[in-house]
Formats: sequence, structure tokens, C-alpha cells
Amino acid sequence: MQCDECGENEAILHLTQIVDNHMSTTHLCEACAAEKGVETGQGNVPFALTDFLGQLGSAEAAPAPCSYCGMTFEEFKKSGRLGCPQCYSAFDPHLKVLLRRLHGSVQHTGKVYLPPDPTQAQREERLAGLQRKLSRAVETEDFERAAEIRDLIRELEGAGSD
Repeated sequence: MQCDECGENEAILHLTQIVDNHMSTTHLCEACAAEKGVETGQGNVPFALTDFLGQLGSAEAAPAPCSYCGMTFEEFKKSGRLGCPQCYSAFDPHLKVLLRRLHGSVQHTGKVYLPPDPTQAQREERLAGLQRKLSRAVETEDFERAAEIRDLIRELEGAGSD
């Protein structure tokens, strides 16, 4: 795939941006990405993901294969991809080690996408999550964050009464 900016070099970076519920993807070569201030990380990567995965659990006994698809942990380490959704449960302890090493945590702390026209169940799930965050913010006396969360809750409750 060619770079969207210069049209000459091969695109190595694919940026996906969502603005006002409209998704756009831009494909950039390393030079054009650098011009836009986006680091490609090409020179900073000391080893490939599969090499990193290969180091996982080398001292520990390998877990049993996934009972649903039969994928072994060794196959996952070689490919970097799980075979099915049940693999997450089958390899849970080892995946937690991986996530902790890669992201510093095993729990998602980012934003949750809410579709433009969410169902009542999605709205209620989001509200429950915001209520938990509000409680934590109040407990830790982070009242500025609590006020932001309160406003989000009011906004979401207002959207649900349409």
C-alpha cells in the first residue's frame, strides 16, 4: 500500500481517527509520518513481538492446550495470535503476565466506546461504570474528577430519557 501523503513510498503506519462518529484511515510512509510528528518506532523496537512472546513462561510449565480449539501456548508464542475466544480463559495466568509486562496492568482503564445510538442495556452498563468511578473519585477526595464524572452521568441520563 502506498503512502497517502507522498504517493511514492510504502505505507508502514496506518492511523485510524474517529471524529464525530466518522472514521478515517490515513496510510503514511516513515518519512511522512515523521513530518507529521508521529513516531513510527521502527528504529526503537529491540525485538519482534514473537521474540518477546517466546521469552514468556520459559521457566514455567506450559499450560494445557485450549479445550475448544486445541491451540497450545507454544503455538500462541510463535504466532502472537490466539485461536479462539476460549483461549483467553485457557491461558489466563500467562496472558496476565504478558499484559502486565506490556501495559503495566491487566485491567482496562481507557474509554469505552458507546455507539451513536446505544441500546438501553449499553446505556445502563455505561452508567454503572461511571457510578463506580464516581464512588472511587469521592473516596479518594478527587472532587474535580468526581464533578466531571457527575456531568457525564447527567449527560448520559439525559440522553436516555429521549
